[in-house]
Amino acid sequence: MSNDNLVTLSAEPLRLDAPGMVRRLGLIALSTDLTSERDFASLVPQEKIAVHTARIAFDNPTTPQALRNMQPGLTRAADLILPGIPLDAICYSCTAASVVIGDEAVAGAINAARPGVPVVTPPGAARAAFRALGVRRISILTPYLIETSQPMAAYFSNHGLDVIRLECLGMEDDREMARVSRQTIVNAALAVDSFEAEALFISCTALPALGVVKEMEARIGKPVVTSNQASLWAMLCHAGQGGKTKGYGELFRHALPGKGIGDSE
Repeated sequence: MSNDNLVTLSAEPLRLDAPGMVRRLGLIALSTDLTSERDFASLVPQEKIAVHTARIAFDNPTTPQALRNMQPGLTRAADLILPGIPLDAICYSCTAASVVIGDEAVAGAINAARPGVPVVTPPGAARAAFRALGVRRISILTPYLIETSQPMAAYFSNHGLDVIRLECLGMEDDREMARVSRQTIVNAALAVDSFEAEALFISCTALPALGVVKEMEARIGKPVVTSNQASLWAMLCHAGQGGKTKGYGELFRHALPGKGIGDSE
C-alpha cells in the first residue's frame, strides 16, 4: 500500500504566542563551569524567563593569565546565543576573569556580537549591589590562589570600596571550587567577616555559595553578596522581575541602581 497520500496538512489555524511572552537572558559559562546554570535555575521563574547558555573554552589553572586568555572568545560565544532573537541581558559568568579583563572590555567584546544588549559581569553586579545596599566597607572571601585574589582586592578598592579583609582558599581548579562543602564556605565566611565591614562578598561563580546567603546573613547580621546572586539579581531586574525573589538575601529587596551596571560603567 502506498503512503504517498498519507500525510496531509492540518486544518487547524496556526497561532503563535507573542514574541515577548517569555523574557530571554543569555549566559556565557566557562567550559568547566559546574555551578552557574544550576544557580540560575534555582532563581529564575521558568514560566516567565528563559536562560540560554553558550560555553566559552577555558583551561585551568585559574591564574590571571589563563583567565585573561578567554577574552578573544567572548564575541563568538555571545554570537551563539539565539542569533536574531532579542535578549534582555547577557551575563559573562566569571568573576575573576571579568576583573582581569575589565568590565568595559568584556562588555565591548559581547556587544560586538549583540549590540545594545546590557552586559552583566559578576564583579560589576556586586558593585551595583553594594550601591543598592548603601555599603562601602566590605570583607571578601574567594576560593582562588593569592595571585588571583590580589586583583580582586585592587578592583573593588579602585572602584571606591574599602576592602577591610580578603581571605582566599588557595584553589586553582574551578571544577574543584564547585565541590567545596557548604560548611567550608560558612566557616571561611565567618572567619573573614569583620566588625568594620558593612557587607560580605563571596566571590566566584563556580563556588556553590548561593545556598548559604540566608544563613550567613542571619549569623553575621549584615548583607551577604555572592557572585551568582548578584548576577542573577541584575539579570532579573533587566528582565522586569526585580524584587520578586525571596529567601536569597537582603539584596533582592532592592532595585538595580544607576544605569544598570554590572553592566560596565
